[in-house]
Amino acid sequence: MLLLNIDHIPGKEIEALGIVKGTVVQSKNFGKDFMAGMKTLVGGEIVGYTEMLNEARQIATKRMVDEATAIGADAVVNVRYGSSSVMQGAAEVVAYGTAVKLK
Repeated sequence: MLLLNIDHIPGKEIEALGIVKGTVVQSKNFGKDFMAGMKTLVGGEIVGYTEMLNEARQIATKRMVDEATAIGADAVVNVRYGSSSVMQGAAEVVAYGTAVKLK
């Protein structure tokens, strides 16, 4: 599945099939959350949260691609990501775009 964050596929005609999305709410376990809290005392990257968000983006992207595949899409254009904190140590990630069929 071709994924692009532009609204067209250069050199191709496309037919829009509709919006597709994938969402996930991801959290870290207590031990890693505790260590992340300790990291805020000294500063620097909180690797556990970086890994959590990377994994969440991968899951959300796969769910978006699965939805696009189910409606017969060849690609998803104008792909975007959003995230928000749902609670302490948990984040929602959404991937969305326009499913298209190549002509």
